Amino acid sequence: MSIMDSLLTFSLAAVLLTLTPGLDTALILRTATTEGKNQAIQAALGINTGCLLWGVAVAFGLGSVVAVSELAYDILKYCGAAYLGWLGICMLVRPRKQLIVADASNKTASNWFLKGVLGNALNPKVGIFYVSFLPQFIPQGHSPVIWTFGLVTIHITMGIVWSLMLIGATRPLASLLRKEKVIRWLDRTTGLVFLLFAARLAISRR
Repeated sequence: MSIMDSLLTFSLAAVLLTLTPGLDTALILRTATTEGKNQAIQAALGINTGCLLWGVAVAFGLGSVVAVSELAYDILKYCGAAYLGWLGICMLVRPRKQLIVADASNKTASNWFLKGVLGNALNPKVGIFYVSFLPQFIPQGHSPVIWTFGLVTIHITMGIVWSLMLIGATRPLASLLRKEKVIRWLDRTTGLVFLLFAARLAISRR
């Protein structure tokens, strides 16, 4: 895969992943609705900072694995493919009916940046996802560290842009993203993409 193909393919996948409602989207919508714009921006920056911390850890960890052990890389590849496949099947077979938003009854002042950071930094699923998702987009012969960090940066940039769009249009987007048909469609589409990437990762060569 060429550099341009890798960037374009990853960007398309990252856009879909970013648009699919999840816990991060729920936190931003909840904060924007009940706490205000500034607090929601803090939460969004915290969420993406948490992703960046995982990205740095995965970049250097993945680089070490690739450089040191062919066997470890293969194990990582197949575990990643299995994980992506499992996620894809779950989203296809059991798409969500609603976006669960945190309870908005407590409106006391909080450090929303720290909440956003901890929400992702303490979630190992973020690291597992990066490890399983990113290797297939690294062109052969290129540095895994540089490419992993670069791809994570692209994902984070998209996350920040989407977060600002959510905050700027909280009411209409919140209404849309809470519709059962929209959530089901996004889950099933994302699940199909995950299955395709899982198959691609499983048959890929170093």
